[in-house]
Amino acid sequence: MATWGDGLLLASGAPVTLPRDPARDAAREELLNAKYHRNDPSVIERAIDWINDHITSALDSIGSGGGTSGTTGLVFFVIVALLIGAAIWWRLGAPGRSARTTPEVFGAEGPRTADQHRSEAAAHAAAGRWDEAVVEQMRALVRSLEERTLLDGRPGRTADEAAAEAGRSLPEHAEALAAAARTFDDVAYGDRTADRAAYELLHDLDRKLERTRPTHATTAGEAA
Repeated sequence: MATWGDGLLLASGAPVTLPRDPARDAAREELLNAKYHRNDPSVIERAIDWINDHITSALDSIGSGGGTSGTTGLVFFVIVALLIGAAIWWRLGAPGRSARTTPEVFGAEGPRTADQHRSEAAAHAAAGRWDEAVVEQMRALVRSLEERTLLDGRPGRTADEAAAEAGRSLPEHAEALAAAARTFDDVAYGDRTADRAAYELLHDLDRKLERTRPTHATTAGEAA
């Protein structure tokens, strides 16, 4: 194909006459072919470039004595940039689990005893609220270890930290403690939904830990 216009030349060199409008339409169709746009910037890239260009223009205007008009332009484009950023955030979604919150065992409420957490866990379990039951049962387990002084009452402790620290005093339950901490994190701060089995595993572990003596605990009589 040699020329566009009133006529075309075929590969053989024979002229083909086309009206002007169909020729223009054919050219436009050809230029819209995806192969010509593989390296085009994305919508986000074009938006960022547009913002950069206009902010630079506004800053240049201020620097050259544009005064109030330049400042107004800069403020306007900053607002536009924020709106575009908000639109991108909405389109791409909120941050994931790791950015949502710190996976602490206890929330902002005041301290409660292990038995209080157990009672609340049992109430949630009776109502079939397994997520809440798992969370409260894990809190009961950790609070019980604190009450027995196997853990210090340190605020802000995560379930993983509690499991690792308790596992050193209760090594035969270290693996079960680590699994309980993962379950708690997945339910409380992840996207996992708990069920009866998850609650009962934590409930049974809590009871086992109550009957287990730490490896470092010895009485004066035993030492003698």
